[in-house]
Formats: sequence, structure tokens, C-alpha cells
Amino acid sequence: MPGVRMMMMKVQPFIASLIDSYFIAFGVLIGGAIIGSLAAFLTGKPPLTEAYRISNYIRVWAIVAAIGGTFDTVYSFERGVLDGQTKDLFKQFLLILAALGGAQTGALLINMLTGEHTS
Repeated sequence: MPGVRMMMMKVQPFIASLIDSYFIAFGVLIGGAIIGSLAAFLTGKPPLTEAYRISNYIRVWAIVAAIGGTFDTVYSFERGVLDGQTKDLFKQFLLILAALGGAQTGALLINMLTGEHTS
């Protein structure tokens, strides 16, 4: 039975994947903006303005990093549409939605911390 146990350990529950997707996108956006603002400081640019600008530019890349690249997602969408496996299609939609939420939360946090364009 050790083979079955190893196979069960490799499968990640879907809720855990959603949480991972959210926080990976959040971390990529926050980390990229902070490190980018440090580089801006070292080159003489205003760090808070650069952190805000970077957080807007890397939002899409944070989502792509969180969903693990685009090919798996495209393959799952293809299976969902062509093979009628709507469960996979719905799961991929939720993973992308979680990544969007993480990126948006990170961008809002950077926006609040920098005070740029608040309304």
C-alpha cells in the first residue's frame, strides 16, 4: 500500500490550490513592487511612485505565475469545452478568479501604502 499512499500525497485538494493561487499572485505583486521600489531608490527615482507604477504593470504576470503558466489552463479549457468536462472548466475558472483576487488585493495594498491616485 505504500504506492497508493504516495499517490494520495501528490494530489492537492482544490481548496488548497485556490488558496495557493490567491497568495502566489498576491506575493508576486507585493514582492515585485517592493523590490522594484528598492531599485528605484538606488537609481534616484521616487520609490513610492515607482512601486505604484510597477504594481500596475506586473498584475498580469502575477496572475500567470499563480496559475502556473498558460498551457495547463488552455488544455483544461479545451477539455472542458470539447470533451464536455465542465468540472475542469469550472475549476480553472475559479483558479483564475482566485489569482485575479490576489493580484487585485496586492495592487490595492500598494495603492494604499503609497497614497498614489486615491479617490
